[in-house]
Amino acid sequence: MKRWIWEQESYPHFTYDLNRLEYLMQEVSLEQGYLIAMTQTMDSDNIVQRQLEALMSEAISTAAIEGEILNRDSVKASISRKLGLIGIDSSKRDETTDYLIEILIDANTNYDQDLTLERLFGWHNALFPRGYSGLSKINVATFRSEDPMEVIGGAAGKEKTYYVAPPRSILEHEMDLYLQWFNSTPPGLIKACIAHLWFVIIHPFDDGNGRIGRAITDLVLSKIERSSISRLYSMSSAINNDRSGYYKALEKTTGYVHKEKNHLDITQWCEWFLATLHTALIDTKKKLKYIVQKTMFWDKFRNYELNPRQTKVLNKILDMGVENFQGALSKKKYMIIADATSTTASRDITQLIQIGCIRQVDGTNGRNIRYEILFV
Repeated sequence: MKRWIWEQESYPHFTYDLNRLEYLMQEVSLEQGYLIAMTQTMDSDNIVQRQLEALMSEAISTAAIEGEILNRDSVKASISRKLGLIGIDSSKRDETTDYLIEILIDANTNYDQDLTLERLFGWHNALFPRGYSGLSKINVATFRSEDPMEVIGGAAGKEKTYYVAPPRSILEHEMDLYLQWFNSTPPGLIKACIAHLWFVIIHPFDDGNGRIGRAITDLVLSKIERSSISRLYSMSSAINNDRSGYYKALEKTTGYVHKEKNHLDITQWCEWFLATLHTALIDTKKKLKYIVQKTMFWDKFRNYELNPRQTKVLNKILDMGVENFQGALSKKKYMIIADATSTTASRDITQLIQIGCIRQVDGTNGRNIRYEILFV
């Protein structure tokens, strides 16, 4: 029985139901256009800050999907060095994180360059600069060893084989087909779906296939959007938030769950991929909305001399988004955020009301008084 997708006679001629995918593709394209339009209203400092945050999320999340926890300060320091930002302690960066950031920036900026084995091997070497994955020595910057590549899970004694990749003997042929297709296919959302899936099916390396597969996804999406340094959203962050869905979609597509009809039908994978991409875009749209609101707010009140406590509290709310600041602002919350006494908090709040930065929420009084930010 031919259990795996690459064993099927017509592989790699994947099929998909465009009618099922068309609405999702339209929704994703709409959000991509919306983000691009929003950047036209943002100043360069805000864009760079959002790029920093998106790169951080991408680096931390793509590692977390594989069970690797990166130090957030090291990631921030590495990105800041690459972006030329000041005020960040560069001593906190480390070599491995630096190399991962270089891969991500390469994928997000050099998307007009062909994807070649040399480039993929360079990425792989950057992921494993010392030739080890954990305590295990692995093949680096070349194809995996002759040992069967199996994805196995489950409790001890009850292990299941979720996937077996193509044998080492045909990897050169598999990657030739993949790279020819990749470099000759125009950028598009379906290409992003297939590029990620097909690379994971081939599984050419001893380790790091998932991270490199997601970098290839970045490459396609960045070319669609013509990004600079970094897109403003993180696909890996959205994948990490639904890891179980990610692996289930892969299992059902690559052959673990038997498909009675077309074994090369990847519609279900494409649906999951596009829905996850849409989630990433929507999340970032909200964050950009907060940035725009924050900019407009401070443009309105730039000439008022607010003290550092007041600025800190207002920025806390603006950065989170007013709707995410649970329960609105109270004096107690003000005291906690600003590290202020009750008397000081009362005085600061009174001044903010007088200036017009905040107002009392209708229907609240006494100890239950709440305040909300005024944008107009």
